[in-house]
Amino acid sequence: MSLVLTDIIPADPAAPADAQGSAYAVLTLNNPGERNTLTAPLVAEIVAAMDAIEADHRVGAIVVTGAAPAFCAGANLGNLAEATEESLGSIYEGFLRIARSELPTIAAVNGAAVGAGMNLALGCDLRIAARRAKFDTRFLQIGIHPGGGHTWMLRRIVGPQATFAGVVFGEVMDGAEAERVGLVHRCVDDDQLLAAAGAMAARAALAPRELVIEVKKTIQAMADVETHPAAVKRELDPQVWSTRQPWFAERLAALQQKISSK
Repeated sequence: MSLVLTDIIPADPAAPADAQGSAYAVLTLNNPGERNTLTAPLVAEIVAAMDAIEADHRVGAIVVTGAAPAFCAGANLGNLAEATEESLGSIYEGFLRIARSELPTIAAVNGAAVGAGMNLALGCDLRIAARRAKFDTRFLQIGIHPGGGHTWMLRRIVGPQATFAGVVFGEVMDGAEAERVGLVHRCVDDDQLLAAAGAMAARAALAPRELVIEVKKTIQAMADVETHPAAVKRELDPQVWSTRQPWFAERLAALQQKISSK
């Protein structure tokens, strides 16, 4: 059985099937019997799947989800009992490989996201949660310090108070609560999760792929930019670059034609 499933879905059925940025990928952790825990074989398949997805010029965005009932229940507890820096680093690669992606990523959290599984969601650029989702850091509850950058990612997303609530005080958040504290962009009905995530991924995929990659770099770089003038300067070169690309001329001409035809 494949532990990771990859589906390539057209962003626009009318676009040529081989057009750049014409589709988005859905990467599904597919070991429901073990609640999609991050084992060495699963991590190896995630890395291979991500390499293949990023090499496919059609793909402009990625949705990450899990085969029901869980999103990802974290690291295998047996592996944790014999943890070393090397073995932990190997497990971390399951979510770090996705976090490093140059393409925009959406976590479609369909069930429990626990420990390292929550890191998988935190490492994505955006999170959408089903109402039945459960965000559970659980590190302290099993007597282990958080790892994989968990506290750093969570604090940057929700701030210190909600981070303390989850990590130190053990609060488990469902989809609605995660939306309230800003951990997820949106909470949707369980049966609407993949449709909602897919609609957002499709919009990103329909933009020029190189442009989306460059914009993601800029958004990430803004974490270290402290003033508005510095932000203006940071955006200037890539904006000028984008106006020199063929897609800009094509899209500008199409927009002008649309305006003139009204």
